[in-house]
Amino acid sequence: MRFIQGERMSFVQELAKTQFAQENECAALLDRMSELARTMPGYISHKGFAADDSERITVVEFEHAEGLNAWRRHPEHIAAQRLGRQKFYNEYHVQVCALDRESKFKAGNGSPTASPSRQRTVE
Repeated sequence: MRFIQGERMSFVQELAKTQFAQENECAALLDRMSELARTMPGYISHKGFAADDSERITVVEFEHAEGLNAWRRHPEHIAAQRLGRQKFYNEYHVQVCALDRESKFKAGNGSPTASPSRQRTVE
């Protein structure tokens, strides 16, 4: 897929934990990766969610594909992924998404607002 210039990108990672005894080490690694993500070019935000069964979902947003690629290729992030596969997780699922349309609502501001749709080309 080829992305248009300046297109906002999201990285979604779904993780299923296996090693509950490693909880503190895993939390420290996730905290460090959060710090590192904030330093990437085009970083917008990230949020993590955990379910009672220890499944985790992390969503990281970047202003453009270049920022996402810088994050994906960062040596410390690559090492953390390797460690996660070796010690903490038995499976994961990654989705990289381009923002096609966005709408927002905030109480007291009237009607929802929507951004225009963007066209993408697929190769």
